Amino acid sequence: MTEAAGAARKNIWSRAHEMASKAPPERNRYVDFLRALSILAVVVGHWLVAAPYMRDGAVEGGHLLGILPWTQWLTWGFQVMPLFFLVGGFSNGMSWATTQRDGGSYESWYSGRLQRLINPVLPLFLIWTLVAMFGTLMGIERGVVAMAAQLALIPVWFLSVYLMVAALVPMTWRAWKRWGFASFWALAAGAVAVDIAALRFDVPYVNFLNFGFVWLAIHQLGFAWSEGRLTPGRALIWGMGGSIALGLLVSFGPYPIAMIGVPGAELSNSMPPTIALLALGIAQSGFALALEPAGRRMLDNMRVWTSVVLVNGMIMTIYLWHLTAFVLVMVAAWLLGGVGLDVQPGSANWWIARPVWFLLYILALFPLIMAFARHERASGSDRDVPHWRLMTGLVLICAGLGATAAISIASPMGVTGVRLWLVALPFIGAAIAQFGPVHRLAQSRA
Repeated sequence: MTEAAGAARKNIWSRAHEMASKAPPERNRYVDFLRALSILAVVVGHWLVAAPYMRDGAVEGGHLLGILPWTQWLTWGFQVMPLFFLVGGFSNGMSWATTQRDGGSYESWYSGRLQRLINPVLPLFLIWTLVAMFGTLMGIERGVVAMAAQLALIPVWFLSVYLMVAALVPMTWRAWKRWGFASFWALAAGAVAVDIAALRFDVPYVNFLNFGFVWLAIHQLGFAWSEGRLTPGRALIWGMGGSIALGLLVSFGPYPIAMIGVPGAELSNSMPPTIALLALGIAQSGFALALEPAGRRMLDNMRVWTSVVLVNGMIMTIYLWHLTAFVLVMVAAWLLGGVGLDVQPGSANWWIARPVWFLLYILALFPLIMAFARHERASGSDRDVPHWRLMTGLVLICAGLGATAAISIASPMGVTGVRLWLVALPFIGAAIAQFGPVHRLAQSRA
C-alpha cells in the first residue's frame, strides 16, 4: 500500500471513528449493523455467482448457480434483501413517527429520502451511458457492451422497489398502528393469492404485484421491530416458522431452491418475488432479531461500531459500484490475454483462486468509492416540494431504474448504442422532484 493510500485510509477511519463516538446512546446500533451486513452479503454474493470464463477466445458469461446446482442452497444466506427491507421498515417507521410528532410534512420527509437515494445513482448512469456509447462507436461488439452494462447496472432494480415502498410509508404506518400484525398477514395473504393466480391459473403479469406484497410485508415487520413487538423470544418463533414454511414450499411446491434467478430456470423466486422469498424473509428477520441482544453487546466495542459506521457512510456507493469494479477487473483480465479466465468455474482451482479475485475486486472498488461516495453525503432539501412533482419524479425515476434492470441501457440498434430515452428518465425525474420552484406548506397553512 502506498503512503498516500495509507494516509487516505487513516483519514477515512478517523472520520468514521469521530462519527461513531458522536452517536447518541439511545441509537439502536444493530439497525446499522444489519444494513451494512445485508449490503456486504449482496456484494459478496454477486462477486461469487458471476463466473465468466474464456472459451474459444471469447468471454462466456458463466453463472455459478447454473454450473454447480448445489450452490443454489447458498442463496438462503446470501439473498439478504429481506433484511434491508426489515431495516428500512424500522428506520422509516421511526422517522415518519418523528415527522408526524414534530408537525412536518410528507413532502419534506420523502423528498429528503428520495434525494439521498437517487443522487448516488445518477453518476453511475452517466458513466455507463458514456462507456456504452464510446464502446459502440469504437466498434466493440454490441453484445459485449450490452452484457457489461447490464451486469454493472443490476443493482438499480432494488432502488426502484425500495423507493416505492418508502413512498407508501404514511399508509402502511397507519395500517400498522390500526391493525398491527394483521396488516402484515393481509399483505402475506395477497402474496399467496398472487402466486396461486400466476402459478395455478396462469394469469399473465399478475406475479409482478408481489414486488409490492412481499416487500411491503417484510417492511411491516420493521415497524413491529421499531415498536418492540418482536422481542428475541418471539422473533425466534418467527424465524423457525419461516424456515419450516420455506422448507415445505421448496420440497412440495413449485418453488426452486435458489432464492435468486438461475439462467434457464422456469421460475425465479426473486424476479418477481414469490411466497418462498417471503418465507425466507420471515426466517431471516426472525433469526436476526433473536440475535439482537448479542449483536448490541458486540457493537459496544468501539472498533466494531466504527467499522459499521464506516461502511454505512459509503453503503450506497459500495452497492451501486461493486459490479462496475467486477467488470473493470474482467476487462483487464481479457486485455491481458484472458489471464485467470481459462479456469473452469466451479473447479477446485477456481475456488482456490477466489480470494485473489476478491482482492482485485476490492482494489478496483476502492477508487470508485473515493470518487463517488460524496454523492450520498449530499444534504437533503429542507423544502416542501409540491406533491404532484414529487410523485411525477418518483414514477419517472422508478420507470427508468426498472427498465434498466429489465432491458439494459445498451441498444442493439442506433448510432449511439444507447437507449437515450431510458437513461433520461431518472435524470428528468430527479430534476422534477428536486429542482425548480417549491411550495412551502408552512406558508400555505399560515
